[in-house]
Amino acid sequence: MICLASASPRRKALLEQIGVSATVMPCDIDETVHAGEPAEVYVERMAREKAAAACSRAVGQVILAADTVVVCAGHILGKPADRAEALATLRVLSGNEHQVMTAVAVRLQQRERVIRVDTRVRFRQLTDAEMSAYWNTGEPADKAGSYAIQGLGAVFVERIEGSYSAVVGLPLLETAAVLAEFGVSCWQRSRAEPGER
Repeated sequence: MICLASASPRRKALLEQIGVSATVMPCDIDETVHAGEPAEVYVERMAREKAAAACSRAVGQVILAADTVVVCAGHILGKPADRAEALATLRVLSGNEHQVMTAVAVRLQQRERVIRVDTRVRFRQLTDAEMSAYWNTGEPADKAGSYAIQGLGAVFVERIEGSYSAVVGLPLLETAAVLAEFGVSCWQRSRAEPGER
């Protein structure tokens, strides 16, 4: 069992998908982007700081922290503050390609490894009516880039180049490899009893 320094139910579900059990320990850190800070530096810093914040409370445990940002034309598109901001973000993404960067930090006491996976995502052209209807579903409200590829927002995605699970919030291929370096294996749960799935 590892410590997941994230409140994201999606990250917990992704870990469970590969057979890794996690205790959830959300960390409250300052997520302000520093002046002039490139997106790739920011996302790695966030993952590292989340892991460090959990370290003092999960002594002796392997800690996994992650952060995901959506970047278009060099600008980080965070979680929308309101409807207007969400619609403005969706207009920027409409018909364009953007990057989703997910950084993962795995830490055990003073030992730490940080990786980043970048995925290219292209949206089809969206109409104002579609964007408004999507906002009304409630899904964009707490999502970086104002959409969820694993949810209703999937219908906007024309193509992706890279890791689908990284866009959801955790690159499983790379995460499994780093966890293995820390002695955490996938698929270690006991086999399901007959009748269980």
